[in-house]
Amino acid sequence: MNSKIEMPIVYNKNIDDQTILAVWKIQETEAELTAGLQLKQHEVDFLFSLNNGKRLLHWLSTRLLLRTMLKTNEYIDCRMDEHGKPYLVNMPYEISLSHSYDYAAVMISKDKKVGVDIELIKEKIQLIKKKFLSVEELQQVDLDTSTDGLYVCWCVKEAIYKWNGRKGLELKKDIYIKAFALQDTGAVDAVVSLPMGKQALLANYFKTDDGYMLAYIMA
Repeated sequence: MNSKIEMPIVYNKNIDDQTILAVWKIQETEAELTAGLQLKQHEVDFLFSLNNGKRLLHWLSTRLLLRTMLKTNEYIDCRMDEHGKPYLVNMPYEISLSHSYDYAAVMISKDKKVGVDIELIKEKIQLIKKKFLSVEELQQVDLDTSTDGLYVCWCVKEAIYKWNGRKGLELKKDIYIKAFALQDTGAVDAVVSLPMGKQALLANYFKTDDGYMLAYIMA
């Protein structure tokens, strides 16, 4: 690594002995982020294709956060499989990555599949709620009018999608969120329909002081 960056990690939690979740507020430039990484030519070529902007900062920041969490100076070979799920080639960790505007989130575990999603809360989610929630879900208390409640559902479903790591899962049809009492920090019960049958899952979520919602799952 060419230099050391003091990352502004705003949230870092050992979910259990084998699982860690960290959230980083991105304040660095492209050059500062790149200086903290070891990049192979295929990664440099990919970054060049992003043409700067937030997508580039998001890619760099999730990789640098991953490096910090793994506490290694070795090259981290992080790739995407045919379903778009990130994985580490030579390290025994399950990982999940997410980013939204000024934040990057990474979850790693040695013994469980994981999924994390972070989103900036915006009122316009009201316009698309019927695309990811069933009629029964929308009939739950507050969900039809609460923007925060809608983001809990969106983030939980996205986290479950990433946890599953396979294409074909539909947020509206295949993931059902049971009724819950909305809080700034809480948990929801969900049921996901998979090829091998239905599976009950518990997802956790929290809202940040500056208006982001994050949900995560491990199982």
